[in-house]
Amino acid sequence: MRGPEIETTKRARRLRQSDNDAESALWLELRGRRLNGHKFVRQFPIGSYFADFACRECQLVVEVDGSQHADNKYDQIRDRFMVSNDWSVIRFWNVDVLKGREEVLETILAAIEGRLEHCIETHDLRFIAARGYGETCP
Repeated sequence: MRGPEIETTKRARRLRQSDNDAESALWLELRGRRLNGHKFVRQFPIGSYFADFACRECQLVVEVDGSQHADNKYDQIRDRFMVSNDWSVIRFWNVDVLKGREEVLETILAAIEGRLEHCIETHDLRFIAARGYGETCP
Protein backbone atom coordinates (compact mmCIF):
# COMPACT_ATOMS: atom_id res chain seq x y z
CA MET A 1 0.00 0.00 0.00
CA ARG A 2 1.23 3.49 -0.83
CA GLY A 3 1.88 5.90 2.00
CA PRO A 4 -0.46 8.89 2.07
CA GLU A 5 0.73 12.25 0.84
CA ILE A 6 -1.14 14.29 3.42
CA GLU A 7 -1.25 17.60 1.51
CA THR A 8 -2.19 15.87 -1.75
CA THR A 9 -4.97 13.96 -0.01
CA LYS A 10 -6.31 17.15 1.59
CA ARG A 11 -6.34 18.98 -1.74
CA ALA A 12 -8.07 16.08 -3.51
CA ARG A 13 -10.76 16.06 -0.80
CA ARG A 14 -11.33 19.80 -1.19
CA LEU A 15 -11.63 19.40 -4.95
CA ARG A 16 -14.12 16.55 -4.58
CA GLN A 17 -16.27 18.70 -2.30
CA SER A 18 -16.41 21.48 -4.87
CA ASP A 19 -17.61 19.40 -7.85
CA ASN A 20 -19.87 21.25 -10.26
CA ASP A 21 -23.20 19.82 -11.46
CA ALA A 22 -21.68 18.17 -14.53
CA GLU A 23 -18.91 16.49 -12.54
CA SER A 24 -21.43 15.25 -9.97
CA ALA A 25 -23.71 13.89 -12.68
CA LEU A 26 -20.86 12.09 -14.43
CA TRP A 27 -19.55 10.68 -11.14
CA LEU A 28 -22.96 9.06 -10.55
CA GLU A 29 -22.41 7.14 -13.79
CA LEU A 30 -18.73 6.25 -13.27
CA ARG A 31 -18.59 5.38 -9.56
CA GLY A 32 -18.79 1.84 -8.26
CA ARG A 33 -17.63 0.29 -11.55
CA ARG A 34 -20.95 1.25 -13.18
CA LEU A 35 -19.41 1.81 -16.61
CA ASN A 36 -18.88 -1.75 -17.87
CA GLY A 37 -16.98 -2.71 -14.73
CA HIS A 38 -14.24 -0.09 -15.11
CA LYS A 39 -13.06 1.52 -11.88
CA PHE A 40 -12.80 5.31 -11.86
CA VAL A 41 -11.56 7.61 -9.12
CA ARG A 42 -12.13 11.35 -8.68
CA GLN A 43 -9.53 14.09 -8.32
CA PHE A 44 -6.65 11.72 -8.96
CA PRO A 45 -3.18 13.30 -8.61
CA ILE A 46 -0.81 13.02 -11.56
CA GLY A 47 2.34 14.98 -10.88
CA SER A 48 1.26 18.38 -9.60
CA TYR A 49 -2.11 18.14 -11.41
CA PHE A 50 -5.42 16.54 -10.44
CA ALA A 51 -7.53 14.67 -12.97
CA ASP A 52 -11.30 15.13 -12.59
CA PHE A 53 -11.70 11.38 -13.17
CA ALA A 54 -9.20 8.64 -13.90
CA CYS A 55 -9.34 4.98 -14.78
CA ARG A 56 -5.96 3.77 -13.55
CA GLU A 57 -6.26 0.37 -15.22
CA CYS A 58 -6.75 1.96 -18.65
CA GLN A 59 -4.55 5.01 -18.04
CA LEU A 60 -7.42 7.30 -19.05
CA VAL A 61 -8.10 10.77 -17.66
CA VAL A 62 -11.58 12.26 -18.13
CA GLU A 63 -11.92 16.03 -17.75
CA VAL A 64 -15.17 17.99 -17.56
CA ASP A 65 -14.75 21.67 -18.40
CA GLY A 66 -16.69 24.90 -18.49
CA SER A 67 -16.43 27.41 -21.30
CA GLN A 68 -13.56 29.22 -19.55
CA HIS A 69 -11.36 26.31 -20.64
CA ALA A 70 -11.79 26.97 -24.37
CA ASP A 71 -8.33 27.26 -25.93
CA ASN A 72 -6.79 27.37 -22.44
CA LYS A 73 -2.97 27.20 -22.68
CA TYR A 74 -2.71 25.87 -19.11
CA ASP A 75 -4.94 22.91 -20.04
CA GLN A 76 -2.81 22.21 -23.10
CA ILE A 77 0.36 22.14 -20.98
CA ARG A 78 -1.42 19.96 -18.42
CA ASP A 79 -2.62 17.55 -21.11
CA ARG A 80 0.88 17.27 -22.60
CA PHE A 81 2.27 16.48 -19.14
CA MET A 82 -0.32 13.74 -18.57
CA VAL A 83 0.21 12.25 -22.03
CA SER A 84 3.98 12.30 -21.53
CA ASN A 85 3.35 10.29 -18.36
CA ASP A 86 1.38 7.67 -20.32
CA TRP A 87 -2.15 8.94 -19.57
CA SER A 88 -4.61 9.45 -22.42
CA VAL A 89 -6.80 12.52 -21.86
CA ILE A 90 -10.38 13.11 -22.97
CA ARG A 91 -12.19 16.41 -22.36
CA PHE A 92 -15.91 17.14 -22.46
CA TRP A 93 -17.88 20.35 -21.95
CA ASN A 94 -20.13 20.61 -18.88
CA VAL A 95 -23.17 21.18 -21.07
CA ASP A 96 -22.52 17.96 -23.02
CA VAL A 97 -22.33 15.93 -19.81
CA LEU A 98 -25.58 17.47 -18.56
CA LYS A 99 -27.54 17.24 -21.82
CA GLY A 100 -25.97 14.24 -23.57
CA ARG A 101 -24.77 11.95 -20.81
CA GLU A 102 -25.35 8.72 -22.78
CA GLU A 103 -23.23 10.00 -25.67
CA VAL A 104 -20.48 11.07 -23.25
CA LEU A 105 -20.48 7.63 -21.61
CA GLU A 106 -20.35 5.91 -25.01
CA THR A 107 -17.39 8.10 -25.99
CA ILE A 108 -15.58 7.24 -22.75
CA LEU A 109 -16.17 3.54 -23.49
CA ALA A 110 -14.84 4.02 -27.01
CA ALA A 111 -11.68 5.56 -25.54
CA ILE A 112 -11.32 2.70 -23.06
CA GLU A 113 -11.75 0.14 -25.82
CA GLY A 114 -9.24 1.87 -28.12
CA ARG A 115 -11.85 2.79 -30.73
CA LEU A 116 -10.98 6.50 -30.97
CA GLU A 117 -8.44 8.11 -33.27
CA HIS A 118 -5.21 9.01 -31.46
CA CYS A 119 -5.89 12.74 -31.64
CA ILE A 120 -9.32 14.36 -31.88
CA GLU A 121 -9.86 18.10 -31.60
CA THR A 122 -13.37 19.36 -32.33
CA HIS A 123 -15.46 22.14 -30.83
CA ASP A 124 -17.06 19.74 -28.33
CA LEU A 125 -14.43 17.05 -27.72
CA ARG A 126 -10.70 16.80 -27.28
CA PHE A 127 -8.90 13.47 -27.01
CA ILE A 128 -5.16 12.93 -26.93
CA ALA A 129 -3.89 9.37 -26.76
CA ALA A 130 -0.78 8.43 -24.85
CA ARG A 131 1.87 6.04 -26.11
CA GLY A 132 0.44 2.54 -25.88
CA TYR A 133 -3.17 3.70 -26.25
CA GLY A 134 -5.47 0.74 -26.75
CA GLU A 135 -3.00 -1.73 -25.22
CA THR A 136 -3.42 -1.01 -21.50
CA CYS A 137 -7.05 -1.90 -20.86
CA PRO A 138 -8.51 -5.39 -21.13
